[in-house]
Amino acid sequence: MKVPVEKAGRVVAWSDETVFGIVQGHPPQYRPIAFVGAASGLRQGELFGLAEGDIDFDEMVIHVRRQVKKLGREFVFALPKNDTERTVPLSEGAALTLKEHIAAAMPRPYTLPWEKPDGKPLTVRLRFRWTDDKHIRARTYDELVWKPALAEARVIATPTKDARHRRHYVSSRENGMHALRHYYASITLADGVNIKELAEYLGHGDPGFTLRLYTHMLPSSHERARKAVDTRLGRLFSTSHGTVTEQAADHSPAQSWEPDGGPHLEDPGIGV
Repeated sequence: MKVPVEKAGRVVAWSDETVFGIVQGHPPQYRPIAFVGAASGLRQGELFGLAEGDIDFDEMVIHVRRQVKKLGREFVFALPKNDTERTVPLSEGAALTLKEHIAAAMPRPYTLPWEKPDGKPLTVRLRFRWTDDKHIRARTYDELVWKPALAEARVIATPTKDARHRRHYVSSRENGMHALRHYYASITLADGVNIKELAEYLGHGDPGFTLRLYTHMLPSSHERARKAVDTRLGRLFSTSHGTVTEQAADHSPAQSWEPDGGPHLEDPGIGV
């Protein structure tokens, strides 16, 4: 299976099958987290901070307004990375998944301080919650949900157990949840989203950074160039008048006729 590793500085995106396996490897109540992550490119903390009011089913967008952020031993709501809110397109599949999740578990108000432990309390109807009904903590999620899903999808090896029967996974930074952002980048670029738009969706402050990170994922323009040329010049390839080469042989632009009927070779440098 293809895993997201960096080779010579290049990010390699997971295959569709790998992402499907990881999503299916999640317990049902947490499956929408991975699905929406792959379908929107949100960061892990942004997914954990997603609230009911951030999802606009009429406009089919997600407003990324906050993240759950750890400061020391405390957790706060904070602006997304680079202190910038953004809007991301919401796909039909992601919308359906979120609607089903909302119907199964209605969002309830949840409060955390804003930006700093003693900051002003902010209450939102948090979309995803942990089993204790509190916000999801990244480390707990990684160990109890994410890594087991990676093993289920055979991205990493099955865990070993110590003398106390605790599971230990051998994983790496490249297999973190941010790999879903690389996947999102790869599929959107392949379908025609440009770098500037992708940078906005991912929350990158500099589109140049996005280009450097994902330039190798851009689809080849060869076929588009061929199509563009044939669309504009295709009428020259008329079967009733022969090919362009045949027409050129009949009407060579390098030869003209003088009034006396004799050929005159034009200066080949004229008009170059």
